Amino acid sequence: MVQRFAAEHIRPHMMEWDEAQIFPIELFRKMGELGLMGVLVPESYGGAGLGYFEYVTVISEIAKVCGSIGLSTAAHNSLCTGHIMYFGNEDQKRKYLPKLASGEWIGAWGLTEANTGSDAGNMRCTAVKDGDHWVLNGTKNWITHGISGDVCVVLARTGEPRTKSNVTAFVVERGTPGFSSGKKENKLGMRASETAELVFDNCRIPDTQRLGEVGDGFRQAMAILDGGRISIAALALGIAKGAYEASVKYAKERHQFDQPIANFQAIAFKLADMATKIEAAELLIYQAADMKNKGMKMTKESAMAKYYASEVSVQVSTDAVQIFGGYGYTKDFPVEKYYRDSKLCTIGEGTSEIQKLVISRAVLQ
Repeated sequence: MVQRFAAEHIRPHMMEWDEAQIFPIELFRKMGELGLMGVLVPESYGGAGLGYFEYVTVISEIAKVCGSIGLSTAAHNSLCTGHIMYFGNEDQKRKYLPKLASGEWIGAWGLTEANTGSDAGNMRCTAVKDGDHWVLNGTKNWITHGISGDVCVVLARTGEPRTKSNVTAFVVERGTPGFSSGKKENKLGMRASETAELVFDNCRIPDTQRLGEVGDGFRQAMAILDGGRISIAALALGIAKGAYEASVKYAKERHQFDQPIANFQAIAFKLADMATKIEAAELLIYQAADMKNKGMKMTKESAMAKYYASEVSVQVSTDAVQIFGGYGYTKDFPVEKYYRDSKLCTIGEGTSEIQKLVISRAVLQ
């Protein structure tokens, strides 16, 4: 189903969206009709009620065609929607999950700030209690759907910097006074996935918009990122598969010295390396997905999957450009886009360096 949808609704327009940095909202409404905007959401809240195996399949199959659409699908499902699903109360779930799962509303998730990328414990965006309300002030950067998102889960500091339990999560709806969007980023890749700044200027929200307990936001965010790493790993896997499949096809069709370039060992060995790395990445991803489905702690495994798959995505797409030669450097062939899109996977939702930090701490315990 996902393959058919991507071929019909994404492939014909992906370069147009990429060039003009168009975020195709109506496409996501159509995806909502197919259950792709609430893959993990229980059916009782209007979702598809599927597990992580199916979710990995959805993200990777979309990303095989377009990384930007895969990224936006992943961010909507695992970050905003996932946070409300796992940590919202019953009223919050009933209010937001059906709209998010149907694609009627697009979700955003705000953790990162200009001065706090990996250093999230030092955030400057604050929420101060005022009676039965909270007043938010500050900015968030690098937010997927920062302009088009209808609802955003925002992590704000409610305690002193660098103290324990100093972050709380809130749901903020578009149109709330004091909540606006700032600069839209002009990116190397993933250009059809909107990335922008969120601005809070004395944004006043009722305490009913708080997710979980005061001070529990950072713990929630880390739990959400465990699942989010599987999302980005699946995204990277799809990009790698797309670049690899294009390379195999081209290597069979392109002739030099009166034979297909696939006959030359230099090319054949590149394809062998690409195929092996992709399968290894896929196995790591499904291991983490299996543990997530079973409710097991999988911080190390999801970090390994995200780290390895994202690095493989860059390696495979780089080799794909090399196999295509000069044509790989043009926009007439698909591999230049895989090449540009792949790099984000080593940065977003925790850099490769952060993943190695997570993994090393786990193995040294």
